[in-house]
Amino acid sequence: MRRVVVLDVVGLTPRMLERAPGLEALAREGFAAPMDPVVPAVTSTVQASLLTGLPPSGHGVVANGWYFRELAEVLFWRQSNRLVAGEKVWEAGRARDPSFTCAKVFWWFNMHSTADFSVTVRPAYPADGRKIPDIYTQPAGLREEVTGRLGPFPLFQFWGPGAGIVSSRWIAACAKLVFDRHLPTLTLVYLPHLDYDLQRFGPEDRRVGAALAAIDGVAADLARHVRDRAEVVVLSEYGIRPVSGPVHVNRVLRDAGFLAVHVQLGKEYLDPGASRAFAVSDHQVAHVYVRDPRDVAAVAELLRGTPGVGEVLGEDGKEAHRLDHPRSGELVLFAAPDRWFTYYYWKEDGLAPDFARTVDIHRKPGYDPVELHVDPALAFPRLRIARRLAQKALGFRYLMDVISLDASIVKGSHGLRPTEPLDGPVFLSTSKKIRSDRVDAIDVKDLLLELVFS
Repeated sequence: MRRVVVLDVVGLTPRMLERAPGLEALAREGFAAPMDPVVPAVTSTVQASLLTGLPPSGHGVVANGWYFRELAEVLFWRQSNRLVAGEKVWEAGRARDPSFTCAKVFWWFNMHSTADFSVTVRPAYPADGRKIPDIYTQPAGLREEVTGRLGPFPLFQFWGPGAGIVSSRWIAACAKLVFDRHLPTLTLVYLPHLDYDLQRFGPEDRRVGAALAAIDGVAADLARHVRDRAEVVVLSEYGIRPVSGPVHVNRVLRDAGFLAVHVQLGKEYLDPGASRAFAVSDHQVAHVYVRDPRDVAAVAELLRGTPGVGEVLGEDGKEAHRLDHPRSGELVLFAAPDRWFTYYYWKEDGLAPDFARTVDIHRKPGYDPVELHVDPALAFPRLRIARRLAQKALGFRYLMDVISLDASIVKGSHGLRPTEPLDGPVFLSTSKKIRSDRVDAIDVKDLLLELVFS
């Protein structure tokens, strides 16, 4: 068997390679090709397809989060690997050779999997309301080894307004440690840095160049570290396209009487179980859950007439896009190419839930890229942050309420298939043995196995 290290450089496109000399050099060793993503082209869905060889209708990961009907709750960013159906690439490898081992370093659905080694983000949430950076590993003893060598995981540089290269450097260092210590047959490494500025500023902004140079350096250094012992594959999950504004689809449903809220402590909270229809928004794709089948046609007609909605998929459309799974909404929306969907449902900002102005990826009933920005309307944002951190240090309850409710500040999004292959995801390998002019996301599992066993 040949060892393979896979670097998931999120947001990287074929067009960007000419400005990434380290990654371009890896492609010159072997090849680079555009990759066709699945829809929605979002992290959890694409990663599930890469590792199982199945579309969303097969593995069930229809978005980064969805409506759990039995619980009447929307849940995002769950970590249990048991949510992903289908045979995983490491399970297929182990079936061919029992000595096959796999390490997953910060790829999603990374808890309680059958992989041999796992490292993933897992903050601690004490009962007093604090959020403390930490990781989860299997085997459990790997946590002490990793944090003892590298220090605490930089959680607040992994997501939120402070997200930057520090977290990707830490993940790359962790991958080196795991690779050197255990020499897995297959190592999967998630490097998210480029994604941040692409969403913040859009792909055409000059600041993206600095982000690309930074992640190119980290990825190339990691590739050099393993290159004499492994082939390297670099891929991405999607390309980012520029967007001109958001679509507040839940407000449309509320105005029409389909969406219900409940009020607590003077704030409004989405009530999915009481709603006739509501949307779970995830970038440029939204699942619309309609409680009564008799309402589906009326909801579809309403949303087809909503500015910024590009397409409304019913049963036939979901099947055509391989989204026909029980977890999907009764309807699925695609945004117009230059728009994206928020989760917002309140009509007045004063009634927005307390978590809306914070970084809170688990309680928000939809994806919120506004979390990457400090609210530009704050007069002294650093002073506010310092005050909140002082409250935290003194043991007081605090609310890090520094996130804007103005979704127009987001300039990049994803989720749809690219209109131009050079602006979509990329697949490159240092080996020519699996060379192709175009790679489909659901073929990646087989390509990795071919590379290991060739």
